[in-house]
Amino acid sequence: MILPARFAFAGLATAIATSLAAVPFPLPYNSERAAGGPPPPAAALKTFRLPPGFSATVFAAEPELQQPIGMAFDARGRLWVAENYTYAEAGVNFATNLMDRVLVFTDRDGDGRADQRKVFFDQASMLTSVEVGRGGVFLLCPPRLLWVPDRNGDDVPDGPPEVRLDGFTTTTGNRHTFANGLKWGPDGWLWGRVGISSQATPGVPGTPESQRPLLNGGIWRYHPERKVVEAVAHGTTNPWGLDWNREGEPFFINTVIGHLWHAIPGAHFERMHGNDVNPRSYALIPQHADHYHFDTGAGWTKSRAAMDGSSFAPDSDALGGGHAHTGLMIYQGENWPARFRDRLFTINFHGRRVNSERLEREGSGYVGRHDTDLFSVGDPWFRGLDLLQGPDGSVFLSDWSDTGECHDHDGVHRTSGRIYKLSYAPASGSASIGNLPQQPFRELLPLLTSRNEWVVRHARQVLADRAVTDHDERTRMVAGLKREFGRQQNLPGRLRIIWALNAVGGADVSWLLERIERQTRDVDEHIRTWGIRLLAERPLTGDDARRRREAFEREALRATPLVRLYLASALQRLPVGERRELAVRLLAYAEDAGDHNLPLMLWQGIEPLVGEDPATGVVLFGAARIPLVREFIARRLAEELAGAPVGFAHLLARATASTETQSDLVRGTWAATRGWRQARAPGGWSDFSRVLAQHPDPLTRQRGRDLDLLFGDGRALTDLRAALADPKVDADNRRRAIQSLLDNRAENLAPLLKEVAATDTTLAAPALVGLLQLGDPDAPRLAVGKYKWLGLGQRPPLLNALASRPAGARAVLDAVAGGAISAADITPFHARQIAGFNEESLTKQLASVWGDLRPVDPNKRGVITKLRAELSQDVLARADLPQGRQLFQKNCAVCHVLYGEGARVGPDLTGSGRASLDYLLENLIDPSAVVPVDFRMSIITLKDGRVLNGVITAKTERTVTLQGLGDAMIFERMEVSSLETVAQSLMPEGLLESLPMEGARDLLAYLMHPRQVTLEERK
Repeated sequence: MILPARFAFAGLATAIATSLAAVPFPLPYNSERAAGGPPPPAAALKTFRLPPGFSATVFAAEPELQQPIGMAFDARGRLWVAENYTYAEAGVNFATNLMDRVLVFTDRDGDGRADQRKVFFDQASMLTSVEVGRGGVFLLCPPRLLWVPDRNGDDVPDGPPEVRLDGFTTTTGNRHTFANGLKWGPDGWLWGRVGISSQATPGVPGTPESQRPLLNGGIWRYHPERKVVEAVAHGTTNPWGLDWNREGEPFFINTVIGHLWHAIPGAHFERMHGNDVNPRSYALIPQHADHYHFDTGAGWTKSRAAMDGSSFAPDSDALGGGHAHTGLMIYQGENWPARFRDRLFTINFHGRRVNSERLEREGSGYVGRHDTDLFSVGDPWFRGLDLLQGPDGSVFLSDWSDTGECHDHDGVHRTSGRIYKLSYAPASGSASIGNLPQQPFRELLPLLTSRNEWVVRHARQVLADRAVTDHDERTRMVAGLKREFGRQQNLPGRLRIIWALNAVGGADVSWLLERIERQTRDVDEHIRTWGIRLLAERPLTGDDARRRREAFEREALRATPLVRLYLASALQRLPVGERRELAVRLLAYAEDAGDHNLPLMLWQGIEPLVGEDPATGVVLFGAARIPLVREFIARRLAEELAGAPVGFAHLLARATASTETQSDLVRGTWAATRGWRQARAPGGWSDFSRVLAQHPDPLTRQRGRDLDLLFGDGRALTDLRAALADPKVDADNRRRAIQSLLDNRAENLAPLLKEVAATDTTLAAPALVGLLQLGDPDAPRLAVGKYKWLGLGQRPPLLNALASRPAGARAVLDAVAGGAISAADITPFHARQIAGFNEESLTKQLASVWGDLRPVDPNKRGVITKLRAELSQDVLARADLPQGRQLFQKNCAVCHVLYGEGARVGPDLTGSGRASLDYLLENLIDPSAVVPVDFRMSIITLKDGRVLNGVITAKTERTVTLQGLGDAMIFERMEVSSLETVAQSLMPEGLLESLPMEGARDLLAYLMHPRQVTLEERK
């Protein structure tokens, strides 16, 4: 592409002028193996098959633009682009020798082509998204959300980035699913997304793990002023597109499984693999579209069979192009024809096209109906990533420009990338929008209700930014917005004023309560739902909390399905003790039994209440007119049969009221106990069983007889095999079945475990651990092959099991050498375990791929004396305490607790003598010098060949409990070949010496520090 000279000159000049760091920006390189390169941008543009009346221009392209992974507009109409160079092919994962950067493009004459380019920031790493606001620029660089200040708006950072959030874990296996997609929502929060292979626990630096939300895939949001981050919705696979409709309802796009989802706050959605964050979800909400863009019977991989551009898999071409989707836009501009307004558009990644969906109300929410694809692209290098409506109503489309698909096994082509602008008629140009940040409130106020949604959103964002820095202006804006709300007569206008009022912090509790308390049945449901959701997110106490609870309960008596949906969502935010009455009223709507969302949303709201208060669970069972909720209540109470069966006994008496409630109770109990071999009969079961014998439903009678066996002589191992082999059985119960079959040494179990490991990603880890326990010869190979596809929480027990036998240890070390397992996953605990086999070849391989286990220094006292002299008070005063905390989390927290964080394998360090440098040095340099009896290391050799290290935490006449890394392990004494307790600490030798001097300084200073430090504290 040949651009005007003014473009190249502006790019060169501003790149030099605005580079923040002294480190030069590394020159990107290509690892793509395909011959040649992408067609020139102008040639690629000619392959666009657009609808009649549409035209497209190349807004920006290489060399001025490369690797555009994210886009955002500022309120001046300029396009900010995140360029990602550090993403790399499989085996490399992240190119740490490169950097990512943020560019700013301007189209000053409105001809659809950028004529000014600035480099704002070029020292990012793993950059996935950019968004402008609050006097700076937000950058999502997992594991952190950064904010780069630019308060004067001169496009030059005022200082280094500030860490606003951390905890967005990245993995070495599925690195393409980590956190992305920053976007301001109408609620005034900054929203984002994360995939299921990169578990996220986001929080303000220093937040304890127990106070962080857990996301295994889904949507999250962050409030910059309140410093709060929370999960919005859980599940799916890899969300990569998010937008809101005209009523402010959020929708996101997804890959592999269902593609379209209504992001209902508090929803738990179906997922491709792994477990939901709530182990008692029991069922998950399916997608909100009535179709797929690939043949689900043929499998999702076949829908991307032809990546060279020659042809598509036949099924995917006809259905919409394939399983993968990137970018989502609900068009709300005025440039495109009216028939496209409010339509949802998404890029079909492998199909090289833009799919279209009609969003229609159905029940409590929406359903996406398949519409004609908007257009397709013939360029085989086209890899569309995002869609964004521009100021003039045209749409901007980013193209990663590569030949690989999302796993990038063939390398990355970093020196290409394009952004196209799609218009229907000659666009009016961004100049007509004006400079919104410079406009006074009186001029911005009418823009808040414009039909151009771009103007609405950015005018609102300008007001939100001002409210943070100018209190007097905020007061005037709140008063003006409340007056404007009273004047607005149409729904879109009233909603947009509510959103603006909330964004500037003026939607106070009393005003919101008034919105609900004064409503009548004929007032639009969307106004009511927004009052509910904004009130629900406020942490209220006293009279305000009472008024909110009463308002919600009154609203439930006359609510429409959509209003009931948001009341059900609000249940999860109310204190558990305040949920009962609202839940009783919502559960009384029998017409919601078949709703797509409400039964499962209601269950998420009452599940903690049923668990904490079984008596209330019995009441809710009686009040519910929704069979699925009754079933889940019974299931939750039945899970407590072993420890607290009283609640279930009361439920038996309540469930005799009708044959329907009897069936619900039996279904729940049967589901709760699948995988159990035997249980004590609850009080009242014999009477209930006699009633079941007369039940008209054959399946209910059959399951009743099965429960009689459970509560009598117990189920046979054949029943447990059947439960494990049935993918419809709940994952927790199948997991119990695995353990029961292992405990009972079931014959010929290995083939069944192999089948489960190969076909069920949720149970792959426990099935493989079981195979390793059995000593199956195929187990190490299968476990290593599956390792990188497991979630972070599933990997440690599998790694522990692998390291328990020489064959498994050898497979692990081979995988580390080949890049399939990261060396960082191998802890000193595992290294000691492997070295403990005393096999020369293993020890040599361990040293080669991981490192040496340092021998015990015969002159430890001399080492301590030397370090004491080097670590003077002046040296320790210069320590980086946050870095010390990170070193503690990596090296020490696997065994020790400090400030409530960590594992309780070794002593709790919080109250120890750690303020003394001598105390720390002696324990770190010579950990085995003085070892309390309770913390001496034991070595257990099992008759099946496993050798395990740990601390003996309990002994009985029949069993021994060993606490190592991960969960405690209980063995019967008859399984133990030998047990040796040595006068040696479980803590590895050489931990401190393995660190560079600065690292040892930082760790020791952190351990000596009298209080917890945040990860963003810097001197």
